[in-house]
Amino acid sequence: MAGHCILVVEDNPLNLKLVRDVLIASGFEVVAAGSGEEAVTLAESRSPDLVMMDLQLPGIDGYEALRLLRQNPQLGDVPVIAVTAFAMREDRERTAREGFDGYIAKPISVPALTSQIGEFLSRGRARVE
Repeated sequence: MAGHCILVVEDNPLNLKLVRDVLIASGFEVVAAGSGEEAVTLAESRSPDLVMMDLQLPGIDGYEALRLLRQNPQLGDVPVIAVTAFAMREDRERTAREGFDGYIAKPISVPALTSQIGEFLSRGRARVE
């Protein structure tokens, strides 16, 4: 799975640094965005293999950023994973209903992160008809 480009969308600098450092150490290329708008722009220009999207962002939130990404035909197959401190079952269900392909709860488990990303990459984009 190393060599894949991961777009990490996170407005908290400490969380961003942690995720970036773990992914880079595991051989992934990491592109970072601090807002939903920046995420959409970077995704369009970089065509990442996977997007890790915080839900609470300045400007547009993660749900709206996901809707914008899904409107772009070039990004339609890119899995987008919700990353959030909201860890209730209802929160997971909402992210699935809204079209996210997976869910990672904060605080992020550093030992599990690389394998979680590998699983999401191998599974690809969820198709809900």
